[in-house]
Amino acid sequence: MTGYENKTKPTETPVDKFIAQVEHPVRRTDAAALDEMFRRVTDQEPRMWGPSMVGYGAYHYEYDSGHSGDALAVGFSPRKASLSLYGLTMQPEAAQLLERLGKHRMGKGCLYVNKLADVDVDVLEELMRTGYRFVTQELHRPPAPDR
Repeated sequence: MTGYENKTKPTETPVDKFIAQVEHPVRRTDAAALDEMFRRVTDQEPRMWGPSMVGYGAYHYEYDSGHSGDALAVGFSPRKASLSLYGLTMQPEAAQLLERLGKHRMGKGCLYVNKLADVDVDVLEELMRTGYRFVTQELHRPPAPDR
């Protein structure tokens, strides 16, 4: 086991309080809409991960190095520059869905959207649904109950 400790951990900050404090009004409105969508699609209650990531579900990972930890399965962060969406691009269906999504950018591990009005929300919901299924059922196992 390495001495590395995952810095992004679940916190007790209420998600609704975090969303209410998002400065930019469009980001705040989009964050509330994303929260509703993720809750409905994943059937999971949200939890803050670190100071700015809203996560739905979790998974446990373990690397060959021995480093292991827990991470959010899918989620988002209303950043100043754009909405960052996590866990929605690894599933086999992602490439075809992203072609139909609308205006977006890809990062190493996340999807960036300027505002929800730029994308097809039905396609986004399908990315959420298939991404959550892939991360929690095919890619990783859920965290142990005592975590």
